[in-house]
Amino acid sequence: MFLILLVQLSVVYQLSTAFPTSFGQYDIVAKENDDKTTRFFIVGDWGGLPVSPFDTPSEVAVADAMGKLGVKLNTTFQLALGDNFYYDGVQTVNDSRFQTTFEHVFSATSLQTPWYVLAGNHDHGGNVSAEIEYGKTSKRWIFPDYFYSFSLWQSDKQKKIIDFIMIDTVILCGGDTSSDWDHKPLEGPSNKHVAEAYWQWIEGQLRQSTAPYLLVNGHFPVYSVAEHGPTKCLVDRLRPMLHQYHATAYICGHDHNLQHLTNDMNGVHMNYFVVGAANFIDPSQEHAKDVPVDALKFFWAGSPVYGGFGLAEVNNTHLSLSFIDHAEQTLYQAVMTPRS
Repeated sequence: MFLILLVQLSVVYQLSTAFPTSFGQYDIVAKENDDKTTRFFIVGDWGGLPVSPFDTPSEVAVADAMGKLGVKLNTTFQLALGDNFYYDGVQTVNDSRFQTTFEHVFSATSLQTPWYVLAGNHDHGGNVSAEIEYGKTSKRWIFPDYFYSFSLWQSDKQKKIIDFIMIDTVILCGGDTSSDWDHKPLEGPSNKHVAEAYWQWIEGQLRQSTAPYLLVNGHFPVYSVAEHGPTKCLVDRLRPMLHQYHATAYICGHDHNLQHLTNDMNGVHMNYFVVGAANFIDPSQEHAKDVPVDALKFFWAGSPVYGGFGLAEVNNTHLSLSFIDHAEQTLYQAVMTPRS
């Protein structure tokens, strides 16, 4: 039965590779600084506009700040958490948006490092397979499949530091059409068999992780106080697995602000981060009552013009995630310790 599901995955989504198991060729070696710390950026909902100049002031400001800070901190790579191209994704691998919204904006030398990409709902409005295909021609655009995993290793390659699991929350939960995206619960995946196979894959990845830190990254939030609020599908299905396998954090975009929420389940503490402020800013907290009591630890929607992004810093003793604004100022920092 499971073999049949794998065939369905290949046919329905025209995946760029076979059903994902691991992508060791994308594993990355830590670029340790003098303080023995490796640093990387996290950016979500950064995808410009479909009309000239194909970017926004916030996107340009965030790219500029990331570029400058990347030099100072000697960053290693970026996580890009979806809605890579507003409003309807790209159509082909030769779409000009790859240049006008990505290459020409995030052009700093320090950002010519790997970008680990996943798809958001606006990407699904276009052709996600074209974004996957673009990775075959770009040296820094790493997007091998709708779901994939990779690891950060110590510089001597003797020990993993972080396991990353990249997931497509649209395939899991729905939101394939624009009418599903806002102001109502998602109706569920367009193909339940495909979604179920990927849920099994996610659990397998969580179960086998042995790294001190485990980061699961998607587009839709598990918890959010903002416009879209919690994603019921993820609260019901992903959240229990995150706690069961002691994930360090779930990181997402979708809501256009910066949030840190925490929650305990069966004695296991979990961090939930929303990093979706790189292109548009939305101060809404209309779902504040829809998250667990006292879950929200930080919320920022800042200037309506200039956005923000995330900076992760990891060493042998801790992993910190900071929210940074367009002026390179630290707005907030959360510190996490290795998994038990």
